[in-house]
Amino acid sequence: MSLIKSISGIRGTIGGNPGEGLSAVDVVKFTASYASFIRDSYDGPGNSIVVGRDARLSGKMVENLVVGTLMSMGFDVINIGKASTPTTELAVTGEKACGGIIITASHNPVQWNALKLLNHNGEFLSDAEGKEVIRRAEMDSYTFAEVFNLGKEYSNETWAMRHVEMVKNLDLVDVDAIASADFTVAVDGINSVGGEVIPMLLRSLGVKNIIEINCESTGKFAHTPEPIPQNLTGISEVMKSSKADVGFVVDPDVDRLAIVMENGEMFVEENTLVAIADYVLSHIPGATVSNLSSSRGLRDVARAHGCEYSAAAVGEVNVVTKMKEVGAIIGGEGNGGVIYPELHYGRDALVGVALFLTLMAKCGKKVSEIKESLPKYEIAKNKIELTPDIDVDAILVAVKNHFSNEEVNDIDGVKIDFKDSWVHLRKSNTEPIIRIYSEANTMKAADELAESVKKIINDLK
Repeated sequence: MSLIKSISGIRGTIGGNPGEGLSAVDVVKFTASYASFIRDSYDGPGNSIVVGRDARLSGKMVENLVVGTLMSMGFDVINIGKASTPTTELAVTGEKACGGIIITASHNPVQWNALKLLNHNGEFLSDAEGKEVIRRAEMDSYTFAEVFNLGKEYSNETWAMRHVEMVKNLDLVDVDAIASADFTVAVDGINSVGGEVIPMLLRSLGVKNIIEINCESTGKFAHTPEPIPQNLTGISEVMKSSKADVGFVVDPDVDRLAIVMENGEMFVEENTLVAIADYVLSHIPGATVSNLSSSRGLRDVARAHGCEYSAAAVGEVNVVTKMKEVGAIIGGEGNGGVIYPELHYGRDALVGVALFLTLMAKCGKKVSEIKESLPKYEIAKNKIELTPDIDVDAILVAVKNHFSNEEVNDIDGVKIDFKDSWVHLRKSNTEPIIRIYSEANTMKAADELAESVKKIINDLK
């Protein structure tokens, strides 16, 4: 069993003993600690917290625990039901709530679930705030309300459509152009909430020909949910046989977007942000931000438009903090996460879909032709499973020392920049692994760079 407490929330496998997995006891403890933190730190009006969840099998059970605990802490709950992460974020500000909890383990397999914790701006808690919630949980530092001060539950399942309308009305989303293009679009919704909201968005944008794959929000994931090439063979075959113009794949909570080309090949998730940023910057110049593990493509596109690029530590909250600092007009992460502040500061696959379809409609190119116009990089994503005897800090120091003659960035793990390539090592916030990302002009070079670093690590074991 696994239980991970990090900047990304409280995440674990369902069941097991308390403290070993995400048991019912752990759900109550961390929800109460979050409510206690909000009570002490939020000084605005209102007394409500928004709760939304993805469709995974444990979702309803965890929702019941979360809602009941928040009510027992004296908060009213606005339950928006099955909803994407970006929808829940928007609901927090739309409802003028004190905060929000998203019940989702994002790309993790079905046996996982998690509590993602939001502040009153609908944004993730900072590292310091998250650590305070964890501290309160470990100290059992929370007090439940007396019977006359219990909260109430209110249901509001209108937020998916409200989210769609907000995306549809963005200045750089051209509904008329999309409708006139008469695209055929395939969607893989992984049998979670994306299977409902992405087709809803497409219909609102005037797309008439929609091929729905795994779009029943049953929570019975049809394949491993992370939207990476090895998990997307089904939609790839559909694209080849159906002659669809583009395919969209989302993760269970719809904050990441992968794109499939008309020939069934992957557009590559690293290119999602790069292509959309290229479109945005061609209309509105401004600063851009991505994390250290993301492709150099965003940097190259930004510079081509005469704009600034900045790198942030991995983690959505870190990217958002940097975006606010530099006034970025677009940013995100290389995992297909697009953050477009004109709507909100959160990764949002709906925004990605609408902007990419507008790009396609306006440029008149096939998706494969759009890819050809982008900077040519290949990124390899490897990992090393962690065991209790592995000293991660010692490994990172050793790698840093080994490449001391190169440009090294250690704000988040260790990243080594070479002239034509880079490699980034860091401990995952969501899984018990060390991630090794490497990028070069060819996949062969990227893989060789990763293997050279793996050899250094293996020699240390």
